[in-house]
Amino acid sequence: MDIKGHAAIVTGGGSGLGAATARALAAAGAKVALLDVNMDGAEALAREIGGKAFKCDVSSATDAEAAVAAAKATHGAARVLVNCAGVATPGRIVGKDGPLKLDAFRRVVEINLIGTFNLMRLAGADMQSLAPLADGERGVIVSTASVAAFEGQIGQAAYASSKGAVAALTLPAAREFARSGVRVLAIAPGLFATPMLLGMTQEIQDSLAAAIPYPNRFGKPEEYAGLVMHMIANVMLNGEVIRLDGAIRLQPK
Repeated sequence: MDIKGHAAIVTGGGSGLGAATARALAAAGAKVALLDVNMDGAEALAREIGGKAFKCDVSSATDAEAAVAAAKATHGAARVLVNCAGVATPGRIVGKDGPLKLDAFRRVVEINLIGTFNLMRLAGADMQSLAPLADGERGVIVSTASVAAFEGQIGQAAYASSKGAVAALTLPAAREFARSGVRVLAIAPGLFATPMLLGMTQEIQDSLAAAIPYPNRFGKPEEYAGLVMHMIANVMLNGEVIRLDGAIRLQPK
């Protein structure tokens, strides 16, 4: 798909992977809607790229429905959805203070998994109503999994299970949407230079980066965005979860 002139939605668009993706989409001529709970960051980026920011808690049905409707009213129904909103709250199942609080586990799953599904169902419905493009394609959905989906570490029970579910959601969604010409994909990033990682001490950052075989550094958000753009352009990519990780395989801890 050539995204030029078409509408796109990016969740978590105010920072990190979402911000880089929003910039890449706008540079390619897309009309970009940024959905985020952090309106300061989202609005600043929207002004920079000529997009529009909408406040949205992706785990809320009413929030998402309102935000998608507002984006549609502004730019038209989206041909592209990129799900980048997520949290990585750590916690052992049973820690020194006892069992992990159930609400802590639930929050991670609600944002990472339910939030992804929430936007997929809404944007997917709009995509299916669009006229097909020249090759019969109507839309592309890209979600964000994680290498933790496959090698979750101690303390990542909530995060790994939520991202594993995002990975597992990709193929059945692609199969269901195929009849409408809507492709569904996911990226499983490794260690990327996002606010979450860059907030750690330099010692921890250096230790983590040293574990990446090649390149021996954190990934750049622009490299994630580059893969998103290739996924949009390459119609043969569908139903896949692609690792973007420099060959890292997470150790138990």
